[in-house]
Amino acid sequence: MLFPMLESFKSKMAERYDCHYCKESLFGKKYVLHGENPYCVKCYESLYSNTCEECKKPIGCNSRDLSYKDRHWHDGCFHCFKCHRSLVDKPFSTKDEQLLCTECYSNEYSSKCFECKKTIMPGSRKMEHKGNSWHETCFTCQRCQQPIGTKSFIPKDNSNYCVPCYEKQFALQCVHCKKPITTGGVTYHDQPWHKDCFLCTGCKEQLSGQRFTSRDDFPYCLNCFCNLYAKKCAECTTPISGLGGTKYISFEERQWHNDCFNCKKCLVSLVGRGFLTERDDILCPNCGKDI
Repeated sequence: MLFPMLESFKSKMAERYDCHYCKESLFGKKYVLHGENPYCVKCYESLYSNTCEECKKPIGCNSRDLSYKDRHWHDGCFHCFKCHRSLVDKPFSTKDEQLLCTECYSNEYSSKCFECKKTIMPGSRKMEHKGNSWHETCFTCQRCQQPIGTKSFIPKDNSNYCVPCYEKQFALQCVHCKKPITTGGVTYHDQPWHKDCFLCTGCKEQLSGQRFTSRDDFPYCLNCFCNLYAKKCAECTTPISGLGGTKYISFEERQWHNDCFNCKKCLVSLVGRGFLTERDDILCPNCGKDI
């Protein structure tokens, strides 16, 4: 903040020294230099003094001019809009161009701590989660009551838990690796598994997210199950899974896919129709009439 310099006439006794604006003599009077030109106090204040935002009066040469973002106040007018306490040499905030002391601003506009319900003062560290705010010291684990800070945590029933406490209190133990399941997981035969632990007994590929079946309580992907245990089609020799509603034909210990159960000669489908056999072949009545 700048204050115009007031000077007393001390020299140039023999020559005139006049106000640059009104031309009145400055002999024996206080004056202000603006640029390199002298002005009487009255002219200087009229021409160059800033206007106070509060009282709308000029801020004279003998007054302290407090400025903030191209706005100016007398020091006696520089006070909080709410409580009217002086803000001279004190921290302050602004809202809608109004000056506010730190306390009033905090009470009106700062976040409230979700835990203690007190104001979170500007400049202090706060923790935020899903639209709520906490003092750093109030954001604690529900179980061990230690501050969580920037560590990982798990929310449950409107409370927050550090990962070790959550695992001890709530997490299921994987039946395979015996470690806690903190996210996701798979239930098989009423037992919990990590997704990474729930694997096909045959190929060891992860079963989570895909169809699977079991044999003797061991889980298998469909490919492994079919290759290991499914009957083979008498025609195409590929496995008949029988899973998911797959239809097949069974006759004298042989099986066929529905699409493979055709006359050997004319290839007409024999599903739901009479047929004849000649050694390993199946024939429609027309093709088999000469047997």
